[in-house]
Amino acid sequence: MTPERGVHTVGRMREALTWRPLNTEDAKASADLLAAIEAVDRIGENYTEEDTFQELVDPYADLERASLAAFDGDVMVAFMKARYKPVAEDVHRILIDGGVHPGYRRGRIGTTLLKAGMAASKDLHERHHPGLRLVLEVQKAEHTAGVAELLGFHGFAPIRYYQHMEHPLGAAIRDTPIPAGLRIEPWSDRNDEEFRMIRNESFRFHWGTAPMTADAWQNRITNHTFRPDVSFLMRDEATGAPAGMLVTMYWEADTVATGIRDAHFMVIGTLAEYRRRGVASALIAHALRAAGDRGYGRASLRVDSANGSGAFGVYEKAGFTSRLRFVRWALEAS
Repeated sequence: MTPERGVHTVGRMREALTWRPLNTEDAKASADLLAAIEAVDRIGENYTEEDTFQELVDPYADLERASLAAFDGDVMVAFMKARYKPVAEDVHRILIDGGVHPGYRRGRIGTTLLKAGMAASKDLHERHHPGLRLVLEVQKAEHTAGVAELLGFHGFAPIRYYQHMEHPLGAAIRDTPIPAGLRIEPWSDRNDEEFRMIRNESFRFHWGTAPMTADAWQNRITNHTFRPDVSFLMRDEATGAPAGMLVTMYWEADTVATGIRDAHFMVIGTLAEYRRRGVASALIAHALRAAGDRGYGRASLRVDSANGSGAFGVYEKAGFTSRLRFVRWALEAS
């Protein structure tokens, strides 16, 4: 599928397209659509059919009730899906994702999808967390054309910014010692649950986060993109207690598109009682060296610009630099 195909149909009415919910057989069509979007928007996200299938089988993406796709013949030209939180306190945040093929962006398809996502999110909320406040959220790269206008018109406002940061590996890796009394071990089936526990505990008070259930962890973290050989846990030698962890993921489609093997540090967490001891810095340095030794050409991560734990400074000190900014838009719906 190429953008040129859509150029000839810009004037088509939305009603001329076929609309239906997504299903797990749409993985290839979804990957093709995302490739067409990436060719224009350049946000650094590339997908294989296996990647999109993993998102379609997300246990907290109710495709029948909270997704919508538009097809021109057998070609997917737009999609929307909403993901609810299985666990929430005080506020239930539903993330609405979606995109429109560049050749179809002047037909108000984005408006149709956003309205559908807003309505579907309210339905999900009533089914899962009716007693809580509902906030609808959308996250997109800051430079993506038309997003600010579309979301602003429907009452969304930017509330958070996320920096995409990259590290060149090689000689840029700092020599950072492991803190006294601690040791690093690789991920294994035996310590996997400790990784998840650290993620949930270390992010407990971070804005917008909720505990990750075991099935969500398996779907979103330890899937086919997970790299156990570049994922590490730091442990207290005296007590055996876990102190911190770092999870690395890798998308083959990014390498196909860019020629660069990117080790993406998806989650970095330190338990409260071990903070201010250099745990995160040591884990990052160890993972950077492991990535370099295994032939990766770059490491990357994303961080909340307003993170109160000082993470942004830790990453800068480790040698990461900002390359792209993403915006989280939100609408208080109840």
